[in-house]
Amino acid sequence: MWNWRRGRGIEVTFGYRIELTPDDNDTFLVTCPQLPMVATFGETKEEARAHAVDAIETVLASMIDDGEDIPAPDTADGEIIALPLLTALKLNLYWTLRSSGITRAELSRRLGWNRESVDRLFRLDHRSRLEQIEAAFSALGRAVEIEVHQAA
Repeated sequence: MWNWRRGRGIEVTFGYRIELTPDDNDTFLVTCPQLPMVATFGETKEEARAHAVDAIETVLASMIDDGEDIPAPDTADGEIIALPLLTALKLNLYWTLRSSGITRAELSRRLGWNRESVDRLFRLDHRSRLEQIEAAFSALGRAVEIEVHQAA
C-alpha cells in the first residue's frame, strides 16, 4: 500500500474499498461501493482480490475515457485494494487537470507535446514514464511527493 500526502500532515491511503461476499457457487463476489460498475469474482479470496485490481482499473479507464467524475477513495472502514503506483499517479493527474479547468489541448501546449502524447498520460494501460507525469503535474503547477513506509 502506498500513501499520497494531501496537504500538510494528512495522508490518504490510495486504493478503493471492496466488499468480498461468498457466492452460492463456491466463489467470492467482489464489489466496490464507490464504483458500482465494479463486479468480479475469484475462486479464492486471494484470486478475487487480484481480479479486483483489474476490475477497478478497467472501470477507472472507462470513466477517464468518458470524461466522468471519479470519486476519490473514501475513508470508510473495510478492505482496501491498493492500486498500482502508476495508476494512482495518472488518476491524480486526471483529477488535477479537471479541477484546474484546463483542457488536454492546453496541457499539450504548455508541455510543447503533441496531443497524442498527452492523451497517453491518461491511459491506464499505457506505461508512461514517470518523468512525463512529473512534467505534466509541473505544467499544472503541482509537484509530486512520495513517502515510503515500512510494510505492515
